[in-house]
Amino acid sequence: MSTAPAPGPRDSKTPEPRRPQPKPALVFDDPLDQQSSDDTDRGWGERAPAGGSAADLARFLDEKPPHHI
Repeated sequence: MSTAPAPGPRDSKTPEPRRPQPKPALVFDDPLDQQSSDDTDRGWGERAPAGGSAADLARFLDEKPPHHI
């Protein structure tokens, strides 16, 4: 009695040789020419302007300092 698993379809194929992955290209752009996420309102956690008085009230209540409760 053998405890080895029976050969299946996976066992009959030979593994394909791996192709070497190309190295990523070096980028010599000036990083200061690109806008970072901190340069946007979204990067500072600001919401997109939704408009309407309900949205203004929600923003006021979310941003109210704790000593104004």
